Amino acid sequence: MKKGVMLVLLCLVPGLTKTFAQSDPRQVRKENFKGVIELDVRDSKADWDPYTLKSAPEGAPNVLFVLFDDTGQAAWSPYGGAINMPTLQKLADNGLIYSQWHTTALCSPTRSTLLTGRNHHLTGNAAITETANGFPGAHGRIPKQCATIGQILQSNGWSTFWIGKDHNVPEQDVASGASRTQWPTQLGFDRYYGFLGGETNQWYPDLVEDNHFTEQPYGPEDGYHLSKDLADKAIQYIQDQKATNPSKPWYMWFCPGANHAPHHAPQEFIDKYKGKFDEGYDAYRNWVVPRMIAKGIIPKDTKLTDFNPLPPNISNPADYVRPWKDLNADERKLFAKLAEVYAGFSEYTDFF
Repeated sequence: MKKGVMLVLLCLVPGLTKTFAQSDPRQVRKENFKGVIELDVRDSKADWDPYTLKSAPEGAPNVLFVLFDDTGQAAWSPYGGAINMPTLQKLADNGLIYSQWHTTALCSPTRSTLLTGRNHHLTGNAAITETANGFPGAHGRIPKQCATIGQILQSNGWSTFWIGKDHNVPEQDVASGASRTQWPTQLGFDRYYGFLGGETNQWYPDLVEDNHFTEQPYGPEDGYHLSKDLADKAIQYIQDQKATNPSKPWYMWFCPGANHAPHHAPQEFIDKYKGKFDEGYDAYRNWVVPRMIAKGIIPKDTKLTDFNPLPPNISNPADYVRPWKDLNADERKLFAKLAEVYAGFSEYTDFF
């Protein structure tokens, strides 16, 4: 291996020497250079304008984009739901709530469209990265012609940070020895801290910082949870940037593991919802729709769809939802507990 490398170097050196010897510094590409280049430095004049990085416009805002996973509007309190989200409620009370928006109903495709502003087939993310295949639009790699918002803002004077979930890295690239072309720091983000896949254990996550895999700073026995860790890291990145360049605006793409499975939350947050879902999902539908209407989230004439709206010959058997009354006592207890954990996970993440 060493001989091969040395041979390449020996072959290259004569060519490089010849090239340098024949080059004239006055013939280099000008790149809008308005200075003067002469053989004598005393007769030359520098011009830094073509090489100065762009600065963001004066008064440019800091932007925090928070993307929760697997959460319907009917879940959270600002939209009429039962899950208490005090931090989100403060934002809603002092901002805007949109009721007309669309997703692709899948993770990787939706994230790719939000990152680039392009259709998910153009970004190569027709489906989640785990099901990528060798067809146009479904290969799982964001092409260079689909610039991310990180790349646009980075080149225009913003600091850019990506915290949390990715799920836009092809499976074969999630390895130390793999390509990193689809990792966040190659897609316009100065710093990254989070997990590359679609999900991870909230107590013992698979973490990456910038371009390398890393270990969590401490364990759950000392209070570790990924939601808290991500919030702490986000604050650290912003503090680091402000300490050295306080006038520079920043953009942060913040993607917690919530509310994607596995649903992990401290017991005290789960206990807040004990018994709140015991009446079942049938009753919850009837309870939440009037609340969503009152908040203007859905139209006043909205009617609940049938419990299983698709006929049996069209729907997948796995999509069939059994009415709450048809469940036995153990099943009801299980599903109520699942809802309590889900709600606790969501509120805990909102807390940070």
